[in-house]
Amino acid sequence: MILSNILILGAGGMLGRDLAAIYPGARLCSHKDLDITDEAAVRAYTLSAKPDLIINAAAYTNVDGCEDDWNAAFAINGDGPGYIAAACREVGARLIHYSTDYIFDGSKAGYIESDEPNPINVYGASKLRGERNIAKIMDDYRIIRTSWLFGRHGRNFVETIRQLSKTNETIRVVTDQVGKPTYTVDLAHKTAEIVGCPPGIYHVTNDGICSWYEFARVFAPNIIPCTSGEFPRKAKRPTYSVLVNTKTRPMRHWREALADYLCSVGDG
Repeated sequence: MILSNILILGAGGMLGRDLAAIYPGARLCSHKDLDITDEAAVRAYTLSAKPDLIINAAAYTNVDGCEDDWNAAFAINGDGPGYIAAACREVGARLIHYSTDYIFDGSKAGYIESDEPNPINVYGASKLRGERNIAKIMDDYRIIRTSWLFGRHGRNFVETIRQLSKTNETIRVVTDQVGKPTYTVDLAHKTAEIVGCPPGIYHVTNDGICSWYEFARVFAPNIIPCTSGEFPRKAKRPTYSVLVNTKTRPMRHWREALADYLCSVGDG
């Protein structure tokens, strides 16, 4: 199947802009162009575009914000993907959709694609609803679960800590949350590979496991460790949300990806 007519939703976001570079001929759609929580609008837009492939990078990713506005979280992350899946089915399009390590509770030493989800915050629960709505509605989908995204085109942990480190004597970062950082450039390239893979769920991250503290100390000199209890957040985070990839070739180590990222953004 030749997929020549490609629609990228969430094209203005951090991942979406890297996807646009991979697919220069794609139709780019941001939230200003389409509200994915409007079922009729999603259907009309898709019928007009008649894509062979929809890549949905649109999401509500503010984890703490989701706790305050769970209606928006479930509408954008849960219901919207279902509307997109229904439109894909109607026009015969393939769907790529991104999900998260936060659908798991962090009680297991690594999660493979078939492990049973058990989210512990609103963000994770809303993303899990999106996964299940897609799987219920259509067959020709690829759900890519990923984690700890950083990239050149949006707010992310790396830039937040780098900026804080310039204006504060020390920065506290938690040591008891462990996962896998993922560079959006690498994820975008891997997406192009997974488009041609069999339908199903894929775990895609950069290789290597670390805590947020171990991650931060690579690029900021004044990081000090703390526990989640010492740095409370509105949303509970899983302590060990490592995604294990059992289906595709592993991506490069996060340290190598981070070095490329830092080179691309300079001193910031």
